[in-house]
This record gives sequence, C-alpha cells and structure tokens, in this order.
Amino acid sequence: MDERHARRRHRPPDPRRRPVDGYRPTPPARFDRLVGDALRGLPAPLLDHLQAVEVQIADVPPPPDPPGPGAASVVLASYQVAAHRQPPLPGGHDRLVLYRRPLEARSRTRLELLSLVREVVVHELAHHLGIDDDGLEELGWG
Repeated sequence: MDERHARRRHRPPDPRRRPVDGYRPTPPARFDRLVGDALRGLPAPLLDHLQAVEVQIADVPPPPDPPGPGAASVVLASYQVAAHRQPPLPGGHDRLVLYRRPLEARSRTRLELLSLVREVVVHELAHHLGIDDDGLEELGWG
C-alpha cells in the first residue's frame, strides 16, 4: 500500500487549534458581542466606574518599548488614563484595551473566554481604582 494515500492521521491534533469541544477563535464581531456579555455580568459597583471608560478591542498588544525582562509575558489588557495619553481623547475618557488573540489563546471554550474577559476587566478596573489583589478577594471579585 502506498503511504501517500493512507487515510490516517500521522500525528495527534494540536489542542491549541481544535479543542475538544470544537471551540475556535472567534471572528472580531462575535468577540465584540462576547465582551459586551462579559461587561454586563460585572458587579454593579464596577459597572458604575466603567461608564466613564472607553472599552476597545485590539488583536495584539503593542511590542514593549524598550524590550526588557518583562517582555516574555503577554499582556491581556491595558488601562490607559486619559491625562497620560498623547494625544488626549476628546472628552477625556480613560481607555481599557482588551487584546483578543492573547485572551483567546488562554481559553479553550467560549465560557472560559467569557470568564477570562470578566476577570481581566475587573482586575484592570480594580487596579486603576487602587484596589489590590487582596482587596479584590475581600470584595468577592477576585
């Protein structure tokens, strides 16, 4: 039998490409809806603070400038304060940027992705408000 025409898999599938439940990376429009679902599920006190924040989605984070020892970790989100941005936005809103591809790479299912987006948004908002990781646990948000 000719090996070129064998109908068998030569190596196991890559779990990052085809997770067990069939989850695949989401198109940008679907990811936008997922982020909206995640934001609606946030605790009420954080939703009040989120009203003055512009939420954006980017595919990947910008490269670190300058590259250093922290360059090995991948950023999932960034919170940018309006006063520190150049040029400043009209209206002076802070900006929360979620990075789609790193978030998807850490999730195997849609529910995991939804949970991770919520966790990242809560974490970024809390740190902006001066709440550390222990404070998040005390509030039941960690």
